[in-house]
Amino acid sequence: MPSLTQAQSNAVAELVRITPAVGELGRLFAKAGHELYLVGGSVRDALLGRLGNDLDFTTSARPDETERLLRSFTKAVWDIGKQWGTIGARKRVGDTDWIIEITTFRADAYRSESRKPEVAFGERIDDDLIRRDFTVNAMAIRLVDQRFVDPYGGLADLAEGLLRTPFEPERSFSDDPLRMMRAARFTSQLGFTVTPPVREAMCELADRIGIVSAERVRDEITKLLLSDDPRPGLELLVDTGLADQILPELPALRLEIDEHHPDHQHKNVYTHSLTVLEQAIALEKQRNHEPDIVLRLAALLHDVGKPATREFLPGAKVSFHHHDVVGAKIARKRLKALRYSRDQVDAVSHLIELHLRFHGYADAEVGKGAAWTDSAVRRYVRDAGDDLERLHILTRSDSTTRNRRRAERLRRAYDELEWRIDELSAQEQLDALRPALDGQQIMAVLGISEGPAVGRAYKFLLAQRIDRGPMSPEDAGTVLIDWWEREGRVTVESPRRPDRDTGGGPTMAE
Repeated sequence: MPSLTQAQSNAVAELVRITPAVGELGRLFAKAGHELYLVGGSVRDALLGRLGNDLDFTTSARPDETERLLRSFTKAVWDIGKQWGTIGARKRVGDTDWIIEITTFRADAYRSESRKPEVAFGERIDDDLIRRDFTVNAMAIRLVDQRFVDPYGGLADLAEGLLRTPFEPERSFSDDPLRMMRAARFTSQLGFTVTPPVREAMCELADRIGIVSAERVRDEITKLLLSDDPRPGLELLVDTGLADQILPELPALRLEIDEHHPDHQHKNVYTHSLTVLEQAIALEKQRNHEPDIVLRLAALLHDVGKPATREFLPGAKVSFHHHDVVGAKIARKRLKALRYSRDQVDAVSHLIELHLRFHGYADAEVGKGAAWTDSAVRRYVRDAGDDLERLHILTRSDSTTRNRRRAERLRRAYDELEWRIDELSAQEQLDALRPALDGQQIMAVLGISEGPAVGRAYKFLLAQRIDRGPMSPEDAGTVLIDWWEREGRVTVESPRRPDRDTGGGPTMAE
């Protein structure tokens, strides 16, 4: 955390930087008789020396007057948040686009059964600031003379890295329960620590998060997971009981043990899952990828099927057979409830279902001293589809063993797999695995019309493509006719076996 003097120097430097964009705006509001303050997260970030191009202001002007003044400042103005007192604008200065939001002083009142405030406009900056979530977000700088306003000690809390509410945390969190989740997010994003009263209030009021919409909860979870270090925030959610309300599958993992670790009592699956998330983020950065919410959700939730599949075996051993398949279903249900998009839900579930696939192949192939076969590589790539790179990262991150020999063996095995994928991709189009014949060509070769038989024939040819590699249309036609005469025609025509699909291809595992 910066010292007080460093924070003040940071703020001065940032104000100098943004003055060309907002100096005129401050004079415009002052000339009209209104106060205008840089406020909240913008002031906090200025003090930390990392103010971006999105600027938040608060003003004594009412929304209609704010809109009028902004339209004389720039043509790009929008009033989507006008009912809440907020007018937005964009102003280009030099090479920079500045995004500006100005909100009228607030003096909101909250109903106990809802997080939505009854919007009321205030008259004083201090009354506006006390309504904010934490003291580090309850500071302001008046634009016209750069006067610093800090009635609740936010600057000192910023220097000490503390999250404290402007008034009693019980009242603050009861008014707006989402502030408890923001406490967890800021713990991760800013590296701050909640004060004991804030933590106690979070424990006491955890169940009140239930009045908050799933979409808002989802957005906070996403922002937390996309931070550089989500672990402290996740631990705060679990320790205070908030996770029991919004993501109960995570704290449930504390009851489980990690069967992959030689000392089963050394760590539980909850700790393992947080470590996998950390390692996935590190690999994400190492491979120069942008933060990926799908990968991070999959890393966090990859073992949520273990509580439902735990089985105690002789010798004090524990197994979690099929926890990948069960976990994919559990994650799908939770993420749908949190209103994640269909594509995100599908991708996370897909990754969880596949996260053990490598180990099955490695045990069957590399574990016996054999190299990855072409068909094994093709099948792995085909099953992963568009999520292959994510699966690479997730699978590598899932190794948290302290056994260096085992860890090194797994790393080498996955290096071998990625090398084989690259090698085979240079020879074939692994990203577009499909048979040499399409549906129309299959019907022409076999002399059949549209129907289930075409789908079965296509599936057979796809299995052959995976096993044998690329084939010419002529060779594919020969193989297809042979299969049709031996098995395909019988499968289609026999009324006693209408659902049988002999396919002729290999099973899922090599």
